[in-house]
Amino acid sequence: LFLAVCAVGIGGTFQYGYNVSIINAPTQHIHKFLNETWSSRYHKELDPDLLTFLWSVIASIFSLGGLCGALIGGSMAIRLGRKGALLMNNVIAILASILMGISFPTGLFELLIAGRFLIGINSGVGLCVQPLYIGEFAPKHLRGGLAMGTSIFLTGGILTGQVIGLRELLGGEKHWPLLLSSSCIPALAQLLFLPWFPESPRYLLIDRGDELSCAKALKRFHGSSEYRREMEDIQRECFALDGEKPKKPWQLFTDPAVRWQLITVIVMTMGQQLSGINAIYFYATYVFEQAGIVAEKIPYVTLGTGVCECLTALSCVRSNYVGRRCLIIGGYLLMTLWCTVLTFSLTYQELYSWVPYMSMMCVFAFILSFGLGPGGITNTLTAELFVQSSRPAAYMIAGTVSWISFFTVGMLFPFIVNGLKQYCFVVFLLECFFVAAFIFLIIPETKNKSFLEIKKEFHKLNFGRNA
Repeated sequence: LFLAVCAVGIGGTFQYGYNVSIINAPTQHIHKFLNETWSSRYHKELDPDLLTFLWSVIASIFSLGGLCGALIGGSMAIRLGRKGALLMNNVIAILASILMGISFPTGLFELLIAGRFLIGINSGVGLCVQPLYIGEFAPKHLRGGLAMGTSIFLTGGILTGQVIGLRELLGGEKHWPLLLSSSCIPALAQLLFLPWFPESPRYLLIDRGDELSCAKALKRFHGSSEYRREMEDIQRECFALDGEKPKKPWQLFTDPAVRWQLITVIVMTMGQQLSGINAIYFYATYVFEQAGIVAEKIPYVTLGTGVCECLTALSCVRSNYVGRRCLIIGGYLLMTLWCTVLTFSLTYQELYSWVPYMSMMCVFAFILSFGLGPGGITNTLTAELFVQSSRPAAYMIAGTVSWISFFTVGMLFPFIVNGLKQYCFVVFLLECFFVAAFIFLIIPETKNKSFLEIKKEFHKLNFGRNA
């Protein structure tokens, strides 16, 4: 099971975290490349406004690709299987790496844009299919811990990108094309290791009707002495679905049996993106400067934020025994607290010498709190709230909401910061508190429950207590 999670994660959410992270290091070098290419092509200087536009396209086309990947990820998982979709997804990543790698020697910045779009598609598919696959092959009592592999590899990708992007490694002027094309390495690793593992047992039995292959897969994942209980659980779910075909995303919006599950997933996914984690990263450099850290050393201190996220994701595997509901509510409430403290500390930054250090503490504490709940549990709950026929469509909807929210934050965030300054965290603390309250009032505990048991819990919400 551990090796399967590693094989799935290295080409899944790791790619998303890695490609979000590595684009920051070569910003100035890409600006220079755009200027030089434009001058040699048109024999005139690139207008500063056009330069800003081209850089914005290179940076933001990734989220557009991610949205497209989220829209096709569920369909790929149904047609090709969970494992097949991930393997095919690596072809997209390798093609993207080639395009980004040859953009500099060929002098075609258009290839860089195309490569970023394709790697966005790869990330969108990976974010959709990886938690779906892990949630389906994990045993009931280990589902939460194994599903945290999604968060561990995502944060691991961010940290790896920060390290590789240092100017001493591939973040320098000569090596930035290699940095952008290095995303082919995780893709090749997954193509090498994932074929050794079986397809999702639930997909084999419920979608394909192949009971023999399902039993073989369960024996590989759970052991020959432990697989029978899980086999019976899948058979019960298959019987309850009674041959129901996988649903399309728009069918979930008209199905009253999944009304509150769908609302829950949309609220949690939007809450994750709009929680203020991007604001924290934006303010981190300013906070570190105020604490007296030399500008040249700040990239190394920023690595601490990546380490924080990784450590929290790893600790969540051990702390998952307290339950999903407790972790995610606690995470949001702690984020509300740190937003409040950070607002005060940034307001009174100049008054006392110790206040900047309090701001630094709040930055790291907020990131730890995010990893404790919203960062790690959201994908786990998305898998658990739906039965087999609805799950791929639910991940398509969750992925679409996530990427649209990600794009919206990127567009509106500079205006929010410029308008409200440090008081922008008041907006985020209200949002965190609202999501915590929603989860407290709506979501039942899902730990150690089968998908059918969770469906029955929501049946009371969807159709009333006496249903």
